[in-house]
Amino acid sequence: MKVIIAGGGTGGHVFPAIAIANAILAKDPSVDILFVGAQGKLEMEKVPVAGYKIIGLWISGLQRRLTMKNLLFPVKLLSSLIKSRSIIKSFKPNVVVGVGGYASGPILKAANHFGIPTVIQEQNSYAGITNRLLAQNAEAICVAYEGMEKFFPNEKIVLTGNPLRSDVTLISGKKSKGIEYFSLQENKKTLAILGGSLGALTLNESVDGAFEFLSRQKDIQILWQCGKSHYERFKYSKVASLENVHIMPFTDRMDYVYACADVIIARAGALTVSELSLVGKPVILVPSPNVAEDHQTKNAMSLVKKNAAILVNDNEAREILINRSIALINDEKQCTVLSDEIKKLARPNASLEIAELVINVGNKTK
Repeated sequence: MKVIIAGGGTGGHVFPAIAIANAILAKDPSVDILFVGAQGKLEMEKVPVAGYKIIGLWISGLQRRLTMKNLLFPVKLLSSLIKSRSIIKSFKPNVVVGVGGYASGPILKAANHFGIPTVIQEQNSYAGITNRLLAQNAEAICVAYEGMEKFFPNEKIVLTGNPLRSDVTLISGKKSKGIEYFSLQENKKTLAILGGSLGALTLNESVDGAFEFLSRQKDIQILWQCGKSHYERFKYSKVASLENVHIMPFTDRMDYVYACADVIIARAGALTVSELSLVGKPVILVPSPNVAEDHQTKNAMSLVKKNAAILVNDNEAREILINRSIALINDEKQCTVLSDEIKKLARPNASLEIAELVINVGNKTK
């Protein structure tokens, strides 16, 4: 069987795509998998490292404001459609999987043209425009949230959850190793503040502005992942000099972070929310306002409505976030409720469920 997996642009698309590919090969090692991505984007680096072939399309999204880049969009789209048809004709896939992002559109349209069945994987609670446009011709649409019938044909929706890297969420028995790894103290509760690899300015400024308050928290330690782009600014700040504050630009041991944390502060990207559901720790979500359709707020609200997370708006975080998080870490009853409820939303078998669906769809064309 031959499978094309298309899409990318951000880690939120790339890592689920790799997780799906890994799960497909775990079920059937004979499957031949080809990735199609956008030239110059993250997938062109990460996919080969994961051991897969990838072809890049000359494609990018439409800018939401008037810009010269938009003049090139029709040319890029036509070029990508032509190349996508060539890829389909030469590779001859049995099924094409779209994970969202710029490259999904042309390759899934080409698959539709040649009568190749397609499967869509939508990570967010608010569907991206590419997936919405492609949904009518898809065999199945794998989603991570309930209520997605407002975007997709209900009969095609399969609730699978988001495919995740298992090494990040397997945290059982790792707390002691994490405490040693980050030089934390075992007798203190740990608040983890996670801004992603690039960091989140609002979260960082919330910590930075809480020096006096944090200096009085003798029984709580802060594991502050500020992001590579913000580290130089904050590593010499007053708050970073506190004995109970541990600042780092990034870490490749998120499993240790999750294992150590008693409470987690994070943005509300789709993969982050799915990871946190598997981890099962009390969480405060601060949705980024700088994303299309405000989908991070919608992701967060899907948890908040079920009493599985606390939401703090970006525009009020600098004033209340740290105080709210310390109040939570000291409230064992609320921590237990949040932890119990978020665990109910976890879907640990998402990758394998999607892989099985993809293989079944592909088998129909063999």
